[in-house]
Amino acid sequence: MTSAAQADSATPYLANALPPAVDPYALSLNENPLPPLPAVRAALVDFIGAANRYPEFLPTRLRRLVAEHAGVTEENIALGPGASGLAMRVLQTSATPGERIVLSKPTFEGYPAFAQMAGLTVVDVPLDSYGHLDLTAMARAARDARVLVLCRPHNPTGTLETVADVEQLVADVPADTIVLLDEAYIEFVAPHQRIDVPRLIARFPNVIVLRTFSKAYGLAGLRIGYALAAPELAGLLWSMQLPFGISAGCTVAVAASYQAEAQLEQRIAHIVAERNYLRTRLRASGVYTTDSHANFVYLPATGRPWREIFAHSGLRVRNYPDGAVRITVGSR
Repeated sequence: MTSAAQADSATPYLANALPPAVDPYALSLNENPLPPLPAVRAALVDFIGAANRYPEFLPTRLRRLVAEHAGVTEENIALGPGASGLAMRVLQTSATPGERIVLSKPTFEGYPAFAQMAGLTVVDVPLDSYGHLDLTAMARAARDARVLVLCRPHNPTGTLETVADVEQLVADVPADTIVLLDEAYIEFVAPHQRIDVPRLIARFPNVIVLRTFSKAYGLAGLRIGYALAAPELAGLLWSMQLPFGISAGCTVAVAASYQAEAQLEQRIAHIVAERNYLRTRLRASGVYTTDSHANFVYLPATGRPWREIFAHSGLRVRNYPDGAVRITVGSR
């Protein structure tokens, strides 16, 4: 095959490899509806010029950067390919096949899959009728479980348990039960409603907090997540850090994002305002939604499954078996 023919054969792959940065119909994955901030895009363009070079053997620069921003030491941080990659690593390093993991139902669909991959037995605890976690039942189920997963805000309902209630839950579970606190959407939560994570992990060495740059930061395609935990647990996760496994592009994107924090806060405020607008319009139409603190809204099941209502709309939303639906906040 000639060089020209090879180039022609590659054209369709190039055309289809990249999804559009702005897609008003993509409302199923809770992505940021806006492309990365201009400063982040510029930093990534500069990175491409050095893409022939390997990243650090271990991502120590990114670890230090995240630690400083989070107000903890480097020994409290581990990094991974999104929060999902770290969740899988937690289960692989902290649990053995056959042990129990407590999940709310419904929850982020990744967790049942991760549990299955790790050979764990899932104990489901249903949400209440308002989409909130049943923390009392979860604490009871965790008495003989190795891992308990708590999403705050919860996915898919967006509901938020109080700081006091979460801390009480952690205090109630056995000290050798790993509490995985998923804060993937924490940037959309009002500051006064956020947990003091440095204090939490200092008080409870069995807690691992997961965060991501995929949602508020708009870097889902780069797959950057981090865990915060006491040194012993964080060190265990760090010991499984894949050599050369975090791209230097991730480091420059995070650094640029932190430098552009004022712009980022404006974007977050815009998304929160759009979420509130969407909820207001739905309520005005007689549609109930849970009290979401994330970048999506959740419509519980009604008489007619929501999938039927959205079937011919062209919108790509996340449907659930019971007929409920989760809709990512987009742009008007």
